[in-house]
Formats: sequence, C-alpha cells, structure tokens
Amino acid sequence: MFRHRGRNRTYFHNLKLASALSFVAGIVNIVGVLSVKVLTTNITGHFAFFSEEILLDHYNEALTYFLFIICFLSGAFCSSFLVEFSSGHRTVRPHLIPLITEILILGFVGISDYEELKVSLSPYITAGLLLFAMGVQNSLVTRVSQSVVRTTHLTGLFTDLGIELSKLFFKERKNEHRQLKKNITLKLVIIACFFSGCIIGGYSYNTIQLKTLMIAAGLLFFVIRYDKILYRYYALKRKLR
Repeated sequence: MFRHRGRNRTYFHNLKLASALSFVAGIVNIVGVLSVKVLTTNITGHFAFFSEEILLDHYNEALTYFLFIICFLSGAFCSSFLVEFSSGHRTVRPHLIPLITEILILGFVGISDYEELKVSLSPYITAGLLLFAMGVQNSLVTRVSQSVVRTTHLTGLFTDLGIELSKLFFKERKNEHRQLKKNITLKLVIIACFFSGCIIGGYSYNTIQLKTLMIAAGLLFFVIRYDKILYRYYALKRKLR
C-alpha cells in the first residue's frame, strides 16, 4: 500500500489504502463521539463551536475547541515533517514512523481503559490525542496518494462525488467515463468503509469501550506488514510453480 509512490502508484494501491484507513477513521470517529462526545476525525465543527463560545464570552470553552484544532494541525505537521525527514534516510521507510506514531497513540488510549493499569485520561486529553492521530493519518495518506485519497472526513469527498456523478450525464465526456467511474468507485469505497468502521466500532464500543481502539491499532499494524506479506506470498507462489 505504501511501497509504491509517484508514477509507480496505481489505482488499486489507492483503493486498498483507502479501504483500510477509512475503516480505521470510522472506528476512531464513533469511539470519540461515544466516549468523550467529540468529533475526532475532522475539525470543521470545532471551528463553529469555537466561534460560538467566543460570541457567548465563554473563553475557556473557546480555548478548548481551539486546542482541538491545533491538535489536528500538529498531527498533520508532524506526519509530513517525519516523512520529509525519513525520506533522506533510505534505511527507514518514509511512511513507517507516522504509522507507528498513530498505532502508539490509539493503543495508548485503548489500554487506558484497563482498570488494572490505573491510567486515567481526561475527556479533553483523549479527544486531543485522537485528533492528533487523525491529523497524522490524513496528512500521510494525502501525501502518499498525491491528494487522491482522504480518509478522515467526508465533506469534500461527497462534494467531489457529486461533481463526478454529474459528469456522467454528458455525452461529450464519453472518453472520460472510464476514469470517472474509477474515481466514483474509489470514493464510494471510502464512504462504505468509513461507515462500516463507525457501525462495527459502535457495536464494539458497547462491549469493550475504549479498548475498541486496539482493533484500529491492530489493523494499522497489518497495513504496515501488508507489503512484506504480499511480497512473500508472490515469492512463494513463484517457487511452487
């Protein structure tokens, strides 16, 4: 999913990346809402709440929403910075450090729910950590896919989907139909996987609470190992021929 970049990256690389990480984002989104009543995969609503609290002279509450925005921004910044930094060191894959960072954050928030560990996180810290993790993921996916895939929020996705669906009705765009259908399919996959993550994450939260984030962390670990697993599979397949 991450090995191929630039011209070597195909539609199917982006499709696999989109399906896996949008599912993760869906899990994080519903867990954030159910556990701390905060949207943790985007910051659009936080700007509205931030403005509202300022108008009501509730400056402490406004500061909270401002910090949520900064957490997402910081995650995106750190992810891009780490990719740039590690790109100059061939011993480290550029995507590896941001993904490990996200896994550690989701895992830490997940295990904080174990009473035996006596790790207590306030709702604000939980929300901030999840927003930071989603900033990391969105920045990484955007860079790797060259802005083709975004996995943590759906507003722009639905806008692009509406535009591309409208283009299908014009005959003069017949030559573009194949690419349009591929773009539409990609966006529908992201939406479906995000929604699936929300549903499965919601049911899981009812049973294991914040530990649900361990599922998301496990899926991210599989994403890291996926390229090597696939390479070994093809190598074994060639040997058996």
